[in-house]
Amino acid sequence: MKSRFAPSPTGYLHIGGARTALFAWAWAKKQQGQFVLRIEDTDRERSTQASVDAILDGMSWLGLAHDEGPFYQTDRFDRYEEVIKQLLDDDKAYYCECSKERLQTLRDELTEKGEKAKYDGCCRDKKLTSGVVRFKNPLSGLVVFDDAVKGQISINNQELDDLIIARSDGTPTYNLTVVVDDHDMEIDTVIRGDDHINNTPRQINLYQALGWGLPKFAHLPMILGSDGARLSKRHGAVSVMAYRDEGFLPEALLNYLVRLGWSHGDQEVFSLDEIVSLFELKNINKAPASFNQEKLIWLNQEYIKSASVEYLIEQLSWHLNHQGVDSSTGPELNVVVKHLQERSKTLVEMVDGMKMFYQDFTEFDEKLAKKQFKDSESIALLMSKLSTLDDWTANAIKDQIKQVCDELDIGFGKIGQPFRLALSGNGNAGNIDIVAQLVGQKRTLSRLQMALDYISQRSD
Repeated sequence: MKSRFAPSPTGYLHIGGARTALFAWAWAKKQQGQFVLRIEDTDRERSTQASVDAILDGMSWLGLAHDEGPFYQTDRFDRYEEVIKQLLDDDKAYYCECSKERLQTLRDELTEKGEKAKYDGCCRDKKLTSGVVRFKNPLSGLVVFDDAVKGQISINNQELDDLIIARSDGTPTYNLTVVVDDHDMEIDTVIRGDDHINNTPRQINLYQALGWGLPKFAHLPMILGSDGARLSKRHGAVSVMAYRDEGFLPEALLNYLVRLGWSHGDQEVFSLDEIVSLFELKNINKAPASFNQEKLIWLNQEYIKSASVEYLIEQLSWHLNHQGVDSSTGPELNVVVKHLQERSKTLVEMVDGMKMFYQDFTEFDEKLAKKQFKDSESIALLMSKLSTLDDWTANAIKDQIKQVCDELDIGFGKIGQPFRLALSGNGNAGNIDIVAQLVGQKRTLSRLQMALDYISQRSD
């Protein structure tokens, strides 16, 4: 059994494409079959190497490894030419020299009459020898097929026109190449978005004209934004690699994608092995799926919480380099990751939380500083006690904070909040005794002195 993912390299790998790839990959693995990657790059004007690289990078990051390919359609032009010639020789295709102006006039006239705008077969029996090549679509009868998601679909051939299968320069068009490729590559199940469903009857007619067996079809419902509109950039329909950049784990994104249109009871969290073992095409919903960024963030946090520290460090490598954080300038990275694991929604958020342990800062959040840095006495006393502390551990630091509260008869918040701001610069820190231990004695004392200097400058 084989399934395939066949993107066009005219842009990045987006959420809809990634979900199609995941479903095709999962179905192949479920059937203990092969997953084929094919790059449909016949649109030479719009296809770019940058887009090819973005697709391959996205697939690699997601972990959707292909068993065969990547195959490139531009390497198969001789094969397409052979099939087009076969159709011409068998009188199942013909040349058409209708001008763009004639075709536009025809469309306008049909539209005015309220009829479907389609080619009228003007050149069908002219026996021309140049121009575009059109397939002779059957003039009567029905195209009926069972879609694994949509159920039985029936189209009258009178609804279809003679589609162009080769441009005037000889380059093949999508509907021809996809049929030839899926046949030659022995694709058993074609899994793709339902924006292709109108092409399927045309392609089935091509299969039959060539005497080839049909694959099974499964057309996936589209993905909508949370407002019900078609998914766009404002909903989060960005490059898959942008999710990597924003700090999402690939497993979390895959888990979220598989739930966009597929379900297994009320289960929300799936490992890749569970996806493969439980996945069934018949359980794909017919209705469009709704993309919810907040749900994705929640799921990502769940994955971060349950991941091993070693795996998180591996995934953090790119982010640390990207943000210029040198983890050799502070505490052991595994200790810091463990400390931040429960409170981080994304890896970017985790790296932001790490910076206080590995980087010094020169100023505090101004709004918080004005609110928290008012009492120099408590900060000075805490600094004095911590400067003589030999046992730089969270418990020992906590004892010193408690002593300051007792000696000055103040509540914990009176020293805890200023200390938190002094340590972090922005007030974003967890348990301050643990944070201070990780920041280290030298940096902690330096930052407390910065707080005292701030108070002194304000009072001058």
